Amino acid sequence: MNKLISIIFFVLTITNISCAFLNPIEIITRDFQALTRKVTAHHILLPKSDDVALALKQNIRNKSQSETDPMYIVDAFSSAAKKYSRDEETAIRGGLLGTLVPQGYCRCKELDKACFEVPLGEVAGPIESEYGYHLLLVVERTNCKKLDGQYTRIRRSTSTADGKVTKVFEGDNDREGTDQMIKLGMQQIGFWIGVSFAGGIVAEVAAKASNVVETLPWE
Repeated sequence: MNKLISIIFFVLTITNISCAFLNPIEIITRDFQALTRKVTAHHILLPKSDDVALALKQNIRNKSQSETDPMYIVDAFSSAAKKYSRDEETAIRGGLLGTLVPQGYCRCKELDKACFEVPLGEVAGPIESEYGYHLLLVVERTNCKKLDGQYTRIRRSTSTADGKVTKVFEGDNDREGTDQMIKLGMQQIGFWIGVSFAGGIVAEVAAKASNVVETLPWE
């Protein structure tokens, strides 16, 4: 009977330890992904009017896609932000929310979420929040390969033939590769810390398991 109680106690202890050290690994992976998901984005805050938001959105597109004298999409968006955005804090810098800021940086949760969902280099919106309607332009984004594919940012490109300004998409394979190596390293570190921690506790529990039975009240 004593041996049976010892075995049950030992199995339950091991089960609890296993569940405990798996969670930190998941937390490390989640936190790493959150830290490496970064974005450079501009926004324009407008009143809650579909007509106003859609008209301004089309106006920005028209300027960037003009056949005669196209503007770089970021220039067209920033110019509109300075004129029309109701967010005074960001309007003075062309609607810039931040440069390579992490997920969760933006205090508007709807806008923060959209920064990691809308297409790269395109005017998106209107996005509704408690503040009003937002137009959004993501210029650079990291660790979102499923969404962006091989590209991570847009940049200005000027044609040498006619001087027209357009946007081009660029990737950064070296940085992505480095991020993946760091991620793997963090997972391995988390795993071995968990194993080492659990191993020490298991050894101690195994050594004391039989002594616990001796202290039970019915003995």
